Amino acid sequence: MNNIVESYKEINSNIKKLNPRQEVKVIAISKTFTAEYIKPLIDFGHNHFGENKVQEAISKWRLIKKEKPLIKLHMVGKLQSNKAKNAFEIFDFIHSLDSKKLADIFSHCESNNSKKLKYFIQVNIGNEIQKSGLPVAEVDEFYNYCTYEKNLNVIGLMAIPPNDKNPNKYFSELDILNKSLSLKELSMGMSGDYEVAINFNSTFVRIGSLIFGQRA
Repeated sequence: MNNIVESYKEINSNIKKLNPRQEVKVIAISKTFTAEYIKPLIDFGHNHFGENKVQEAISKWRLIKKEKPLIKLHMVGKLQSNKAKNAFEIFDFIHSLDSKKLADIFSHCESNNSKKLKYFIQVNIGNEIQKSGLPVAEVDEFYNYCTYEKNLNVIGLMAIPPNDKNPNKYFSELDILNKSLSLKELSMGMSGDYEVAINFNSTFVRIGSLIFGQRA
């Protein structure tokens, strides 16, 4: 279990070398791993964790978050509208906001609750049929809808580049788009390409296997 903490420390050290002037947060992607397995990283003091299924997140994190109120939970998977209300209860960050229906539901939840989430708009940066996210051409209008009509706190954009292509082009495009909206945060980069993403100003990287090992 200690190798989890050592792996995390090594990644953090590498990130600081890559971009010493930019604060980059590591989201430890804990999906499919048990609470017991990830406990060493929690005890070490890491606070940002990512899940991609609402029910798994609720069952795993509800008690932990009560005991550790500094923990921030990130929804990093495709979010169905019928799961949005439950997601609102357990998550602090949503990285997959990509429809007006979702925006409407979250806005309604926030209007009846003191809790406010932070949102990333998911962009289908490679125009891939199998991936969620908005086309680049629709991002500006959707950002205005979420921010000014629905009063959601959109803090940045998120994207996953095509698996079989060099990510530089896509990370660069997302960085430019993010800056055009004057957004401060940028969610891109995973275990295999986080170093490249940081070179293009990513502020949140989603790391799973490099910390926890391969999933069964």
